[in-house]
Amino acid sequence: MTTSPARRQDPVPEIPDVLFADHAAESRWRGRFTAARVSAPDWARDAPDRSVYSSNATGTWEIYAWDRATDSHRRVTDRPQGTRGGVPSTDGTAIWWFDDTDGDEFGVWVREPFEGGSGPATPAVSGAAPGYPAGLDLGRRTVAVGWSTDDGSTLAVSEDGGEARVLYRHTEDAGVGALSRDETLLAISHAEHGDSRHPAVRVVRVADGTSVGERHDGEGRGLDPIEFAPVEGDQRLLVGHERRGRDELLIWDLATDAETELDIDLPGDLSAGFYPDAAALLVAHTRAGRTTLHRYDLATGELTILPTAPGSVGGADVRPDGTVEYAWSSAAYPSSVRALHPDGTDTELLAPPGDRPEPSVALDDTWVDGPGGPVHALWTRPAGTTGPVPTLFMIHGGPQAADEDRWSPVRAVWVDAGFAVVHVNYRGSSGYGSAWRDAIEGRPGTTELEDIAAVHDWAVSSGLADPAACVLEGWSWGGYLTLLGLGRQPERWAVGCAGVPVADYLAAYVDEMEPLRAFDRSLFGGAPDEVPERYREASPLTWVDAVRAPVLVLAGENDPRCPIRQIDNYLDALAARGREYAMVRYDAGHGSLVVAETLRHTVAEIAFARRALGLPVPA
Repeated sequence: MTTSPARRQDPVPEIPDVLFADHAAESRWRGRFTAARVSAPDWARDAPDRSVYSSNATGTWEIYAWDRATDSHRRVTDRPQGTRGGVPSTDGTAIWWFDDTDGDEFGVWVREPFEGGSGPATPAVSGAAPGYPAGLDLGRRTVAVGWSTDDGSTLAVSEDGGEARVLYRHTEDAGVGALSRDETLLAISHAEHGDSRHPAVRVVRVADGTSVGERHDGEGRGLDPIEFAPVEGDQRLLVGHERRGRDELLIWDLATDAETELDIDLPGDLSAGFYPDAAALLVAHTRAGRTTLHRYDLATGELTILPTAPGSVGGADVRPDGTVEYAWSSAAYPSSVRALHPDGTDTELLAPPGDRPEPSVALDDTWVDGPGGPVHALWTRPAGTTGPVPTLFMIHGGPQAADEDRWSPVRAVWVDAGFAVVHVNYRGSSGYGSAWRDAIEGRPGTTELEDIAAVHDWAVSSGLADPAACVLEGWSWGGYLTLLGLGRQPERWAVGCAGVPVADYLAAYVDEMEPLRAFDRSLFGGAPDEVPERYREASPLTWVDAVRAPVLVLAGENDPRCPIRQIDNYLDALAARGREYAMVRYDAGHGSLVVAETLRHTVAEIAFARRALGLPVPA
């Protein structure tokens, strides 16, 4: 990866010690950020009392072990930049976690005993090369692991702790999907056809890597291997497909090579996993920013809704006794890890330590006519306000993500600071069908901005947004759209705050991790040397002459997705033109797992925006 050259000192925004003169308001917003949170736990298949989860209880997101039999908890990792995730071994004796350097996402899987106390973690798979993670599945005897580098993707297996044995290697993007329960078959996702956004599925024999079956649905229709049935000898593979223009489900029986598309009568996008006896699926149904859970009986086709509160589910799985454990939140209420028991009772499962954060305001919905069809937006405004107010357009990343009715301390503090907040699920977002998600292909950036403009027009005409005080803000793809919007739509935006953005697309392509280059080739229809005008049109650097609004950029020095050199190129261009900008640099990758750093970023953004709009900022 190309490193950033030495450069002059960037202007750094003045970051105040407090955002609010009122002590209660200051305590409330900080409490929402610093309150401990936990993820839904992942338990060992053969020892379900042994679980692993993530928490920010120490101020940094780290991995924790939880022995349910004794209700004892142990922090597993302790790294300056945090640790993104871990899983228990099948027998519950060990914990695996990914060891990268300062958040750069490049490294190897390591393992250590569940109980701890045996020194530092050691490499988990002998012979596995460092790389960006490309999937992991753990069996009793067999481990399937993938990694990617600039040379492409490698998928390997290790049996009985032995040396990694390569089963698959290709220059295009690929990843581990799932091991069959008897560990004889491995389902992989691959993009040998050149489109990583719409992968194909291949099932290979673990013994020698020979193909057992292949499925490729053709241009614009992807397949996702989810999991094999969790029963010995059962070779049914659950696969996600989009043959009818949305995310749906099918069962592929490798024993007979027969497919069964599941007719689940729900209008939104679907994802699922097996119940432990493989007789039913736990189905997550996403529509218009909210999630519902259902049980689908595979024999009868009966669909039963599970009683969860309105909001978003951030992960769900079924315990051996049939209890559904899931993470839930809404815009108004903070996240909670819950257990829905077979008798219908719903209880909090894993309460984080310390005080709970105070609730925030709920989100309202609107649908706005856009050039590609109705655009779904979620919005809220400060309680007690009437008439136009300063408004933050908080643009999500991905691009194939979506804004949902879920808890966000960041949104909450902007509202407390006097801003309405608007989320736009522009074309490119998931959850609104395949055509909506793929509408940006060949024309990324410009397409999304058209939808953001339509929602901006609605926000102004409805009396919500002050047209002279609209802030464009986002991280990752949202940061990219922020910089592009400041250049393509300068008349709409008074301030821009861009976190870890793509700023110079040509330089970003050269420096970014190979899986992102594969993604870009699929999105643009080729590499920069093949479709140069598309990359030029989509690059914020191309439009820097038109930027008028003050710009705040926040970026990680070790980011493999939106590398720092291309951001420096954009800032150099702003400086050369005498534009007002400021820069917050931090020593991590694509975002930070450190709560104090997130607090600093949020304070910097709000203070920068308020000063640019002529609003008071506490000294």
